[in-house]
Amino acid sequence: MLTDDQARDAVIVALDCSAQKALETARLLSGHARWLKVGMTLFYAAGPSIVETFKSQGYQVFLDLKLFDIPHQIEGAAASAAACGADLLSIHGLGGAAMAQAARRGVESQAAEKPACCNLVAITVLTSMSEEDASSVGIETPIAKEVSRLASLACSNGADGIVCSPQEAQAMRQLLGSQARIVCPGVRPQGAQMGDQSRVATPLVTLKAGASQIVVGRPIMNAPDPLKAFEDIVLELQGQ
Repeated sequence: MLTDDQARDAVIVALDCSAQKALETARLLSGHARWLKVGMTLFYAAGPSIVETFKSQGYQVFLDLKLFDIPHQIEGAAASAAACGADLLSIHGLGGAAMAQAARRGVESQAAEKPACCNLVAITVLTSMSEEDASSVGIETPIAKEVSRLASLACSNGADGIVCSPQEAQAMRQLLGSQARIVCPGVRPQGAQMGDQSRVATPLVTLKAGASQIVVGRPIMNAPDPLKAFEDIVLELQGQ
C-alpha cells in the first residue's frame, strides 16, 4: 500500500472541461491534489497560460497533447510545452524514432531554464480502443503486442515512459524496468461508469500492476463532491 504522500503523487486529475470549471476545480483541490492533466479540450480553449496558472498555484502539470507530426514541428512544440511549465508531456508512439528524438531535443532545449526537465511519455494504443477497433485501423497484432512494440521504440529514442491502459501495466513494467514512467488512464473506481473506455481497472489494481501514476477524470469531475471523490481514491491507494 502507498503512504499518503505517495498516493497523492500517484493521482493525476484530468481537467477535460471548460477553463472556468478547470480553474474552479483547481481551487477546490488545492492542498489535496498535486497533479493536474491539461488535455486538448482545455488547452485549445485556454492556451498555454492555463499551464502557467496551475504552476503558480503549486501544481505539477501533465500536458496531454499527444503530439504527432513531422520531427521539425514536434521539436518546436515540445520546446514550447516545456517553456510554459509542463512537467510531463505526451507524444504519440506511432510518430516513430525520429519524432521521439526530436521531442527529446525540444524539451531539453528548455532544461536550463527550469528546475527539472519536462518528462516525455509516449502514447501507445488509446484506452478507448478494443481489439476490434485496433483491427479496423490496420493493427493486425493483439493490442498487448502493439503496446510493447511502441513502448520499446519510444523509450529507446528519448521517451521517459509511456501511456498505456491498466491491462498492459504489468507487462510494460517488466519490459521497461523500474525507472520507466508508466501512466495509466482508463482508471475507474469500483462502481464508476466506464464511459467510452474499453480497457479499464480500479486505481489500486492499476498501481499494483506497475503503473507509476493513474489519470482519473470523469469519476472525479462528474461526482457530486469532486474533493471527496479524489480523497476516496487516495484512501483506496492507502488500503483504507
